[in-house]
Parts: sequence; structure tokens; C-alpha cells
Amino acid sequence: MNEAQLRLQVVELARSMFERGYATGGAGNLSVKLSNGHFLTTPTGSSFGRLVAEELSVVDKDGKHLTGKPPSKEVSFHLAIYEKDPNCNAIVHLHSTYLTALSCLENLDPSNAIKAFTPYYVMRVGELPVVPYYRPGDPQIAKDLAKLAGKYRAFLLSNHGPIITGSDFLDAVDNAEELEETAKLAFLLQGKETRYLTDSEVTDLKGRGK
Repeated sequence: MNEAQLRLQVVELARSMFERGYATGGAGNLSVKLSNGHFLTTPTGSSFGRLVAEELSVVDKDGKHLTGKPPSKEVSFHLAIYEKDPNCNAIVHLHSTYLTALSCLENLDPSNAIKAFTPYYVMRVGELPVVPYYRPGDPQIAKDLAKLAGKYRAFLLSNHGPIITGSDFLDAVDNAEELEETAKLAFLLQGKETRYLTDSEVTDLKGRGK
């Protein structure tokens, strides 16, 4: 897929996420690795529902703004993940309802905020480590993510929201949608006797892919 096609795909899937409530206002940001080593990303303060293909930002690996509108201030943590995870080619950062609500709960397991209860969560995401709270744009977010990148496919920023990676942009969006649905189910199951997957069942699923 060339850059022009990627730009159209980002606009189309971002609008789809906006229309289904995965993003509101100007919250959240997206990025895709380009074949030339640069990165296509959403402009600062932009709405997923009103992106324009020609206005998407392009930055280099150091975050230097090359073309398009100015990039999101959070592009630094995208770049930190790309640098440490060679299998990551796209990133979706949402402020989606259930995952953001989850990020605000006390006493989450820092190594995995959602204990596995469906095979789809395991196959698409695996585990969801929690990054401590920092103000949006704080450089420490990138530093913490760099320590986790390559080991996990998604991360939960405390009191903020999720970051989800993918082998391409469509894969990242699919992973994000599965993760949000898993968080929704987790809230629906709160207070109910839940059958969680056993360690052996989780191990079996991890070897089977998506």
C-alpha cells in the first residue's frame, strides 16, 4: 500500500472509529510507519471524524515535522514504541469509554489490567500493562513505553487511555476494537462469578495467532 492509499485508509478508519464512539472531540491520535522510514500521524488537536488525507502530518524518526499540519504533541511516545518494536507498523491511541474508565480504577495489576476471560483478547492483545499517570505530553510516557515496547501489543496509560499497536493500520484498529470490547465485558462481569482462562489455555492461544 503506497502513502496515498495509507492516508485514505487512516481517514476512513478514523472516521469509522469516531462514528462508533471510540474517539470524541479532538482526543486520541494515530500513526503509521511509511516505507521510507518516516511516520504518518494525525495533526495536533484533530478529530478522528474530520481528518483530511492531505493534511496528515509526516515526521521523521526523531520527531522532526516534515510535511502536513503540525503533529500531535504525543507523537514522541509513538516514536518510542516504533524504535523498540520492529514488528510495530501502526499505533492507535484512544480515549475510548470503557478502557479510559478502566484506566481510572485503583489497584489495577500493573503487569496486566485485564485478566483473560475470552480467547480473542489473548490472541489479539495478550496482556495489558499499566503505565503510571503523567500529564498528557510528558516525556516520561515515552520513556516508560520504551521499556515495555516489543514485549506487549497494547498499553494502558493511567487516568488517560489505551495505546494499541499492529502489524499494519488495519491490524492496529482491529486490536483496538477487540480491546475496547473486552474492557466493556469486564465491566459487565464485575461482581459476577467469572470463569477466567487457565494459564495452560492462555499459553495454547498465544501459539495460535489471531
